[in-house]
Amino acid sequence: MINPPPPYGAYPPPPYGDPSSPYGAYPPPYGAYPPPYGGYPQATNALAIASLVCAFVFAPLGIAFGHISLSQIKKNGEGGRGLAVAGLIISYVVTALTILVLVWAVIFIIALGRSLEEFDQGMTSNHTATPTQPADALPLPPFKPPATLGSNCQYPSTTEPASKPAKPPRTGRVPTDPAFISAGITTNRGGIGLQLDNAKTPCTVNNFASLAQQGFFDGTTCHRLTATPALGVLQCGDPSGTGQGGPGYRFPNEYPTNQFRLTDPLMKVPMLYPRGTLAMANSGLGTNGSQFFLVYKDSVMPPTYTVFGTIDQTGLATLDKIAAAGVADGGDDGKPNQDVTIKSVRLA
Repeated sequence: MINPPPPYGAYPPPPYGDPSSPYGAYPPPYGAYPPPYGGYPQATNALAIASLVCAFVFAPLGIAFGHISLSQIKKNGEGGRGLAVAGLIISYVVTALTILVLVWAVIFIIALGRSLEEFDQGMTSNHTATPTQPADALPLPPFKPPATLGSNCQYPSTTEPASKPAKPPRTGRVPTDPAFISAGITTNRGGIGLQLDNAKTPCTVNNFASLAQQGFFDGTTCHRLTATPALGVLQCGDPSGTGQGGPGYRFPNEYPTNQFRLTDPLMKVPMLYPRGTLAMANSGLGTNGSQFFLVYKDSVMPPTYTVFGTIDQTGLATLDKIAAAGVADGGDDGKPNQDVTIKSVRLA
């Protein structure tokens, strides 16, 4: 018996799977499942991005993030390995450069500290120099006005308090005219006439005139007399009478110091400060205050003491009498044997 054909011809083979299966092999609903996440792009590790950003902001954190991100990427297969490596490299380079800069800064600070220590040691006593008498002392240099002469006089405060109440002089530009200003010191040993050299040392003259007008010198003693072969000076201007006092501020040197570069070897060479010179005492460059000295015989010192005037003949005669009485302890440097008290300093 011949079987009749199906109503519509032969049944087609099952489109999927094994024909022997009663229903055929059913395919997955939507095809084969892809591996985890299928074909989607890998996510970028967040710490890899953070590592690169921190490399430019805070390198040590960039290094930490970089290592953590590489560990995470290796573990979970995230993307961003290139970012993490770049962040690590940049972070290490920036850290190394920072360390080098810090090492250089420490070395510089140590060197600066040593320089300041030497400077401070030179300030332990406010006095004039006492060099050995050279065979032939060089004269002080000719005066060449600096371009900034008197243009910006400054009197910054010191850490040491004023020995006597005083206000700093006016700051800023100070006129150099008139060229000379007359002044007089009245002492218990006689008068000392002065000519202040305003044209060469306007900031220094401005200071001396200001202190004189405030009565800062009145009633003070001249605390030191030096009578060595190299130096003949009477030092005054310290209300404390100890050689350590001052007005509570300081100011820079002028002539003859400003005729040299600070590195010039001549800055250490003793030069002739002739008899009749009026100059500022200091304990190093830029430490001028109120103390000054009167040169009663040719003296030699390095050019680091501002010459701001001259002494008249009457004043030299007074100084000669004080010097003739000698030093109190019989030596050649110390308190004058005859006490010298400044009654007043006045501008003419």
